[in-house]
Amino acid sequence: MSVELKVVKLETPEGCNLILGQSHFIKTVEDIYEAMTTSTPTVKFGLAFCESSGERLVRVEGNDDDLKKAATENALRLGCGHSFVVLMRDAYPINVLNQLKVVPEVCTIYAATANPLEVIVAETDQGRGVLGVIDGQKPVGVEGEEGVKWRKEFLRKIGYKT
Repeated sequence: MSVELKVVKLETPEGCNLILGQSHFIKTVEDIYEAMTTSTPTVKFGLAFCESSGERLVRVEGNDDDLKKAATENALRLGCGHSFVVLMRDAYPINVLNQLKVVPEVCTIYAATANPLEVIVAETDQGRGVLGVIDGQKPVGVEGEEGVKWRKEFLRKIGYKT
């Protein structure tokens, strides 16, 4: 038996965030749909789930056709069993992550980001699996006084701190 490693780049439309995770059951698409829509009423999203047994289809839900299409394209590109991709706009992952983590089928959240995302995938004769992610770029320095000031002001400006 052999293992081949691949790097799969996921595409995030302008102004969107992406959540990549793994779950274990076909009911995932309906339960994640409910978690997204009850977490924040303004969220627009597309969800694609890679079924890994039975018909092995990509199951799709969401409330935005363009994001459903983009999530489906990402899921097909990734091709890892029981993985799911959520593309969202008009909300941030921080608004939905806790609700997604308590969905009974969700096993792992690998990434929640607006950064460029690469997924390290292992492929065997049986299929493909996510080994990890590369989220954005590596740091170029350490935050100084001006960075601290900017961070604190920014979080208050967007309403996440008072």
